[in-house]
Amino acid sequence: MKNKTLATEFILLGFSKDLGINVILFVLFFLIYVMTILLNGLIIHIVVLNPQLHTPMYYFISKLSFIDLCNSSSAVPKMLVDLFSTRRTISLAACLTQVNVLLLIGSTECFLLVLMAYDRFLAICLPLHYPVLMRWSMCHRLTALIWVFSVLVIILPSFLMPVSLCYPNQINHFMCESLAVLHLSCDKNYVKEFVIFLLSFITILLPFTFIIVSYTCIIISVLKIRAAGRAKAFSTCTSHVTVVAMYFGTGMVTYLGPSQEKSSNQGKYVSIFYVIIAPLLNPLIYSLNNGEVKKKTQKLLEDVVSH
Repeated sequence: MKNKTLATEFILLGFSKDLGINVILFVLFFLIYVMTILLNGLIIHIVVLNPQLHTPMYYFISKLSFIDLCNSSSAVPKMLVDLFSTRRTISLAACLTQVNVLLLIGSTECFLLVLMAYDRFLAICLPLHYPVLMRWSMCHRLTALIWVFSVLVIILPSFLMPVSLCYPNQINHFMCESLAVLHLSCDKNYVKEFVIFLLSFITILLPFTFIIVSYTCIIISVLKIRAAGRAKAFSTCTSHVTVVAMYFGTGMVTYLGPSQEKSSNQGKYVSIFYVIIAPLLNPLIYSLNNGEVKKKTQKLLEDVVSH
């Protein structure tokens, strides 16, 4: 720590200093954010108010929409303000809070996608046991468990291994992302980098492996049934598979890919997808690929127009 000054605030470099580019980015990201709030709110509204959708599958879909709302809201409002700021600063406390919130939400979404795969596995491979294994009390317990586990995996290490951040206090990102912030560590502690890799393994690679195994079992089971029932069985999984591919793909590129130092802008641009784009696409994917959600959405829109 000799000759090193601890930073108490940080400058987020964002995307550009050109006002014209920032205006375009503001309009684009603002519209995406508004659509994200409306679409995810619509999914939650439809699931809550329609008794026909009070099933574990739609329960998890509504939870995914809630997490997407939190994910987008944790970074986008600050980024929109910064697009018109000449000095994009953020305090140490706010920065570390944003890091932990983003990691917590990201970890929870990974585990929730595992629960959704487990739900489809039970429904297709063990249909007779499904009502018992996926009863409402179990759904609530599993949802609570993934939040508690995410807190233990993400928040606890941050308290046990606090990071001291030094000057230069510039973060090459539009938000306080963990890897970008870690580059400002006063001491190049490779133990912390290893811990992040280990946490990424637990929250990204292991859940993704579980999902792959689940869908392998699902495919084997579906191929055993008559051709007439295969399309219906697969149709309940396509939306989830698409969301999994998008979310885990970007997560692996960010946290399990090459070092961010090799491509300083890589993490910033990949983050756009899983923090801004994915929360918008997820409700679209579920509403377009799911017949029940599509039907309820159309009915709700018709009611709104008629009134």
